[in-house]
Amino acid sequence: MKQLQILGTGCPKCRKLAANTEAAAEELGLEYRLEKVSQVSEITKMGVMMTPALVVDGEVKVAGSVPDVARIKEMLA
Repeated sequence: MKQLQILGTGCPKCRKLAANTEAAAEELGLEYRLEKVSQVSEITKMGVMMTPALVVDGEVKVAGSVPDVARIKEMLA
C-alpha cells in the first residue's frame, strides 16, 4: 500500500494537488492511504519550504507546484 501525503495549509492549490493525486492513484488501481499534513512544523520537518507538496512513501516528489494527473501517475508508478 502506498502512503501518500499532501503537505499544505488547505489552499486551493493544495486541494487541487490532493484531487489530482487521488485521481492518479485511482487510475493506476493502487492501494493507497492519503494523508493531508497541514501543520507547518510537520511540513518543515520533511524539508519542504514551499507548498503544496506531494510525498510518496516518505519521499518528497514535488514541492511548490501542482502537476497534472499524468505527471503524478509517473511519480506513483
